[in-house]
Parts: sequence; C-alpha cells; structure tokens
Amino acid sequence: MFNNITEQEYNQLKEAISSITVLIAGADGNIDMDEIEWANKLTKIRSYSYAEELKPYYADIGKNFEVDLMALIGAVSKDTDERTQTLSTKLSALNPILAKLDNSVAYQLVESFLSFAEHVAKASGGFLRFATISSAEKSLIDLEMIDRIELILEEENDDPI
Repeated sequence: MFNNITEQEYNQLKEAISSITVLIAGADGNIDMDEIEWANKLTKIRSYSYAEELKPYYADIGKNFEVDLMALIGAVSKDTDERTQTLSTKLSALNPILAKLDNSVAYQLVESFLSFAEHVAKASGGFLRFATISSAEKSLIDLEMIDRIELILEEENDDPI
C-alpha cells in the first residue's frame, strides 16, 4: 500500500495528522486541549474502525501521536500567522508523495485528512458543539495546500477478447 514511497516519505505522511491538528486547533490563536484530546482519540478510533487500507497507517500514528503532537506544538511558532504558514508549507510538501501512491490509497488519505481537519475543528467551543467551527478554522479546514485526488475507477470489461 505504501510500497512506492521511502520510509522518510511515509513518516511525512504520518506527521501530516499532527500538522493538521495543530493547524486547525491553532487557527484561532489558541490550541485547545479538547481539540488535542479529540485528535488523539480519533487516531486510535481510526486504527481499528476506518477504511481497511488506512487502519495500519492510523495504528502507526497512534503509537506516538500525543508525544509527536506535543513536540510539534513546542517546535512551531506561537505566532498564529507564522505557524499557519509553516504548517501549510509542510502539508503542501505531501503532494509529490501522494502522487506516488496508488490512486485509491492517495484518494482515501486526502479524504481522511479533510475529515480529520473537520473533526478537530468541531472538538471545542459552541453550545452543545453546534456552530463550533470558528471563522479562522473554516478558512483552513479545506486544506487547500493539499491537492485533491480524483478517484479513478477501473471499468469492468465484459468483452472476453
């Protein structure tokens, strides 16, 4: 599934989840512990209850996610704009890696990134968690720095020749 990429590239893909968490959680200038806790739980949930091809990916992430996430938070700028730029650049570097993957896997990864971003954005604030996505989070939730992958469905050929 990830055979077409190097170990370093695979690690970059794993780091994407931490980067997405910090990007979205910090969009409003405040990284909320509810968002961090939910992101941690979500990686664990996805390791056993998600698209079959991505379960091992999320299991790998879940092994050290909290430690990796806290290290990233400590390493990036406290300035929201600078942090956003740094993380956006880091995430855009995934595009050539995604292009090397099997189309179905790349598509599922990008979709999982988008879903993950939305879950992190909804993890705090609001009344009963309604209207919880701030305008700052909304501006980043589409992860526009990551190219969309069009799923290519193989057509079945009924022609026996």
